[in-house]
Amino acid sequence: MPKRPMFDLSGQLALVTGSSRGIGYAAARALGLQGATVVLNGRQADTLEAAAQTLRDQGIRAQILPFDIFDVDQAVAAVDTLREDAGKIDIFFSNAGIQHRAPLLSFPHQEFERIVSGNLTSQWALGRHIAAGMAERGYGRIIFTGSVTALLGRPEVTAYTAAKAALHGLVRQWSAELSGSGITVNAIAPGYVKTELTRNLWGDTAFNAWLEERVPQKKWGDPDDIASAVVFMAARESRFVTGQVLAVDGGLSSCMM
Repeated sequence: MPKRPMFDLSGQLALVTGSSRGIGYAAARALGLQGATVVLNGRQADTLEAAAQTLRDQGIRAQILPFDIFDVDQAVAAVDTLREDAGKIDIFFSNAGIQHRAPLLSFPHQEFERIVSGNLTSQWALGRHIAAGMAERGYGRIIFTGSVTALLGRPEVTAYTAAKAALHGLVRQWSAELSGSGITVNAIAPGYVKTELTRNLWGDTAFNAWLEERVPQKKWGDPDDIASAVVFMAARESRFVTGQVLAVDGGLSSCMM
């Protein structure tokens, strides 16, 4: 029998939240190119369908599952419907997130709670629900989008940093509980990647000068840079990697410049 190619995801189902564009879309595309059936998630069905059709045009098996991950009851119900149709979820890339920038001393309490709920609590709730189904089958790959800001402080993102730092801790704690069920749990901590979440920084001359000075590779990251790491963590070959946070940041977190 011929050997299966490395990182072959044929026969697997991958659910990717926040995948109509940016990192989520790039990850869904990368997983699909490795043979997985990908399920795109977001709040707008028409936007998702356009993204899914683009993937189908590339020979990728893609479907959509519109729901708001920040509405836990809605998200759980949608995932249950997916399970009824597909029978399983092999890979869960929890990528959707929200941001609010403001100085610490004037950061609204209500915004802090909204950002923490969206970037931590909702990830925990839906991830746990999906993990239960994976545990029954004895196999699963859970990947979260963390952040380099949880490794290195940055002004004006106090809630986002707190939520992502807690998410990194959740990855380690979940790996301790779920490893015996054949599930790996990891996170990717992107550095500065050109996405909708960072759009307000692209044209900021002062910020770009800082980035080129501070990042050893002297450039922004691309969503595809994150997608390749997602494929590795989603593959069978990463079976001995769990509880880890991988910084994909052009070297930002590795040295002082």
